[in-house]
Amino acid sequence: MSTLIQLENISKVYRGGAEDVYALRQVDLSIEDNEYVALMGPSGSGKSTLMNILGCLDTPSSGTYRLAGTDVSSMNANELAEVRNHRIGFVFQTFNLLPRASALQNVELPLVYAGMRRKVRRERAIEALERVGLADRMQHRPSQLSGGQRQRVAIARALANRPSLLLADEPTGNLDTRTGEEIMALFNALYAEGNTVLLVTHEPEIAQYAQRLIRIRDGLIDLDERHGKERQPQSAS
Repeated sequence: MSTLIQLENISKVYRGGAEDVYALRQVDLSIEDNEYVALMGPSGSGKSTLMNILGCLDTPSSGTYRLAGTDVSSMNANELAEVRNHRIGFVFQTFNLLPRASALQNVELPLVYAGMRRKVRRERAIEALERVGLADRMQHRPSQLSGGQRQRVAIARALANRPSLLLADEPTGNLDTRTGEEIMALFNALYAEGNTVLLVTHEPEIAQYAQRLIRIRDGLIDLDERHGKERQPQSAS
């Protein structure tokens, strides 16, 4: 396997007021292609900051972030948007679907931003919806779909640009238990097909679906566990 994510000495500092606030402190992290990783941490741990940096929604104050070998840590906003459009697929707790657009149109949207030709993006969107089991719901609007179906549309949208990384932020948070299990079964299938999945969750039972658990606390990784083997936590040096 090749390295997809490589973080070296990543820190994030929010300056202002009486003192600086460190959200991340010299974090080192490596994630390979086709890993299934759960990221956990209490409120204020730095989990959301780390997720935003991994998703190229934010930049670190210092350190280096390489995504598929490309240094993205010092890119400007336009360059980061380009990376997000082509390399990262996002799935959010609240689905973030356009209410007046059909499932097909919602899935096509990131491909429009990526500048893809209409025929090609339509084919990609149909393929993605078929992949998540919604071939018969393509023309339905979000209000005509169940919560689980809306999340499947969101997953199809994330897959449409064939990303290097699938980043899911609390993907079952607005779903009942049974529907949540169905969505997690879908993530398992996507992982089995070769996708790299990073799942952000506060629920231990959801994190158990992943093959690797990373826990962050006080801006440091204090647990990195893969197949039951625990790594040494980072020190606050």
